[in-house]
Amino acid sequence: MTKTAVVTGASSGIGAATARRLAAEGYRVVAAARRRDRLDELAAEVPGVTPVTLDVTSQESVDALLAGLDRCDVLVNNAGGAFGLDTVAAADPADWQRMYDTNVLGTLRVTKALLPKLVESGDGVLLMLTSTAGLISYEGGGGYCAAKHAQTAMTETLRLELVGEPVRIVEIAPGMVRTDEFAVNRFRGDAAAAARVYAGVPDPLTADDVADAIAWCVTRPAHVNVDRLVIKPRAQAAQHKVHRVTATPS
Repeated sequence: MTKTAVVTGASSGIGAATARRLAAEGYRVVAAARRRDRLDELAAEVPGVTPVTLDVTSQESVDALLAGLDRCDVLVNNAGGAFGLDTVAAADPADWQRMYDTNVLGTLRVTKALLPKLVESGDGVLLMLTSTAGLISYEGGGGYCAAKHAQTAMTETLRLELVGEPVRIVEIAPGMVRTDEFAVNRFRGDAAAAARVYAGVPDPLTADDVADAIAWCVTRPAHVNVDRLVIKPRAQAAQHKVHRVTATPS
């Protein structure tokens, strides 16, 4: 029987790239996100992808996702995002609430709903797409780091609570990944400010790089659990240490 993989936040970036890659690996992929028009385009492009409208901040929406699933072998919790770069002293609690609702509580809702099906599969994989921000904090990242630290803690707790069950708990924590929307959303639509994040950085990670890592983790033999895979571009030694190439003055 063909295995089913559910990918949240699949309308763009890492989620869309993961849906494409897992479909290529032979999975029936349920691509779930809010923007149905983008999901429909993805499904039309990639055989084996089924679009499902999903808002992870809505329990009703998550319940509808569950009701439409006959099985789930792989869950990729990818939906999330960063909003704002204010200091803690200047932070807008609404930004922190939005990040927590999406990254943490959204992940909790989907995980709770689909976990029984992952167990029933006999070889389930629950994959959390976190961030190096869940391991190391940095100035201006208080809200996002807090949310990603919480998601990392959830992952570690699940691994303890589910030991002995036929489910692998995998965390992938990417560093600097250049996608079409992540930084733009963080800078509230300021494309120029978002571009400066990657200015001069030779070859930041792409969504396809992360999707490749996800596919590798979920296709390991059933007895092999990749607890945490940290993936960064060669140019990034740490959150605060990034090699940038500057133009030579003429």
